[in-house]
Amino acid sequence: MLLGSLLVLLLAGSAPASAHAALRASDPEDGSVVRTAPTHITLTFTESVGLLEDSFRIYGPDNRRVPMAEPEHAAGAADTARAALPRDLDEGTYTVAWRVVSADSHPVSGAFTFSIGKPSPTPPAAPQDHAEHPVTKSLYDTGRYLAYVAAALLLGTAAFAALCRPPDTGPLRAPLLLGWWTLLVTTAALLILRAPYEKGTSPSTALDVSTFPDTLSGRPGMALLSRVALLLTAALLLPVLRHRTLRTRVTAGAAFSVALALTWASAEHASAGIQVPAAMTSSVLHLLAMAAWLGGLTALLLTFHRAKTPPPHDTVVRFSRLAFTSVTVLVVTGAYQSWRGLGSWSALAETAYGRTLAVKLAATVFLLIAAALSRRWTALLARPAAAEERVPALVGAPGPPCGPRTTHMTTAEPEAVHRRALRRSVLAEVVVAVAVLLVTTVLTGTLPSRAEAEAAKAPEPQVAGLPGAQALTVPYDTGTPGGSGTVQLTMDPGRVGENGLQAVVFGPQGALTSVPELRATFTLPSKDVGPIDAGLTDRGGYWATNDLTLPLEGAWTMKLTVRVSDIDQVTVERGVRITR
Repeated sequence: MLLGSLLVLLLAGSAPASAHAALRASDPEDGSVVRTAPTHITLTFTESVGLLEDSFRIYGPDNRRVPMAEPEHAAGAADTARAALPRDLDEGTYTVAWRVVSADSHPVSGAFTFSIGKPSPTPPAAPQDHAEHPVTKSLYDTGRYLAYVAAALLLGTAAFAALCRPPDTGPLRAPLLLGWWTLLVTTAALLILRAPYEKGTSPSTALDVSTFPDTLSGRPGMALLSRVALLLTAALLLPVLRHRTLRTRVTAGAAFSVALALTWASAEHASAGIQVPAAMTSSVLHLLAMAAWLGGLTALLLTFHRAKTPPPHDTVVRFSRLAFTSVTVLVVTGAYQSWRGLGSWSALAETAYGRTLAVKLAATVFLLIAAALSRRWTALLARPAAAEERVPALVGAPGPPCGPRTTHMTTAEPEAVHRRALRRSVLAEVVVAVAVLLVTTVLTGTLPSRAEAEAAKAPEPQVAGLPGAQALTVPYDTGTPGGSGTVQLTMDPGRVGENGLQAVVFGPQGALTSVPELRATFTLPSKDVGPIDAGLTDRGGYWATNDLTLPLEGAWTMKLTVRVSDIDQVTVERGVRITR
């Protein structure tokens, strides 16, 4: 129930992801006027970036797209994006829209302008570039969160079974299988969603086979593919390892765990910025310690409730030591990663990364309090058992009639009380741990404060030359139950020539909804032009077109037809001003 609520919260309230890379410089510079046409467009970023097939889009003074060569890195410079321009470009202002993937796997985009000869009276406007598709991002973030939970469950349960040695391992089989299957399925889903996530397109484009080579050639795609290969290899080797010694199994498990953790460290914040080798080492240790502690907690809780016999105090004490070691590693690596990401104490309150980190630290404090209570109950649980081992002859020995009964009251009853208290404290740890994992997922998708400070030194504004697109909110009502709501439309650039039109439909309660048909036509009554059908198509969560051509300026009339069922539809009119 709690996990389901957290997933709904993640889907409904996900904020835009911030990327790690920032534009440091451009050639030509933003807003510059050059005498002759440049042969290349070159962008330099604050870290290495991955290139997409459509990383550059350039629009000329006539608002038409300029054909370009395939983007590439400058020689020996992974932090650059470069593309050759055609010769004999016309005089005027050009808008460059760009999109790349930062080293920590997040896409980043922006735009700028430059002019050849002299600026145009009216700068061209590139179609609005959506940094992310909301549905794709929600699905991708959900997959990332489930992958973290699954890794903790898989690695933590395996560590608990190998290092704490509970006598009854039957209850641990289910979480091991659940963790393995969940991690495999979510990783495969992330791999499929990687291309639309990078390009900011809808999930319906995920099965485009032509995008897979580009996905698998990038660092995030290679990391996800390696994770799938590791999971499949582990499944194949597991039957063989069952007949090996405990040391062999533990060594193989440790190697698998480190390799699995590297698939995260190699494609997230640790792989970019300062001190990359130390950061990746810290990230691997942090993930493994988190899994051993939080996944082990789940395994301990299941052992308490489902084992045929309660776990002996030796098992509980071993896990207590494992948890203490894990917490120590988490504190050390967490402190280093916080320093590396923050850069200054003031960033803790002044940046989104700092505030998210503060929430994680607060949740971790509650987790440590619950862990301290668990250690206390563990110690109390061990004392009666130790006392019982020292005086076994007292139980059932000859003596006064009340002797055996008194001895039993001083050992069994306190032990039962301590076990119940330990179960409650472990359950509290698991609940808080789920929240910590959720905040961790958000934190890995947030721009580190140190990188934000570096990005502030980049040329401003990074989105220069993109005039504001026209945004319209059109209410509709078919007169039937559930047949009302609003349509939010964005038209860019809202000028004469080629335009893009995006539309999102919301139901009566303001929730995103799907409709079987959405049609938009445009008419210019003063010139007797139209109707021109926009040709909206369903893009999997929203409707859009990039081929709406409006040939004349003036006051156009848009007719928007919304069909909510086979027989119920309504047409609404709205005025739209088109300029040159």
